[in-house]
Amino acid sequence: LVVGLAGCSAMQPSKMVTFSAKLSGASEVPAVTTAGKGMAEATLNKDTNVLKWKVTYSGLTGPAMAGHFHGPAAAGTNAGVVVPFASAASPIEGQATLTAAQVSDLMAGKWYANIHTAANKGGEIRGQLMQGM
Repeated sequence: LVVGLAGCSAMQPSKMVTFSAKLSGASEVPAVTTAGKGMAEATLNKDTNVLKWKVTYSGLTGPAMAGHFHGPAAAGTNAGVVVPFASAASPIEGQATLTAAQVSDLMAGKWYANIHTAANKGGEIRGQLMQGM
């Protein structure tokens, strides 16, 4: 009986969901010409709604002035800030506890990471967070 129960728990869906995004100027709305590029990686614990992230980038036109997760928005559309980053210096690492609505938007692919510079105040590089990439 114990072996059977252990097998059942192994079949339960994982409480951890991973997300990633490639950041580029081409993904900005409107698009930005830049050599800048980056990567956002995040993990959501569905039991606690805690999102942990690491964002790295290089090649920007100047120092990053700010960075955030924005949403809800599909690729090609803009939205407001949902989670600001405490620092914009690469690598950016942090965590936040999300609301149920934020989790729903994130899981639906409606969040993006955005890095802003003085030359590109609306954002220089951006990437849509997608599950399991």
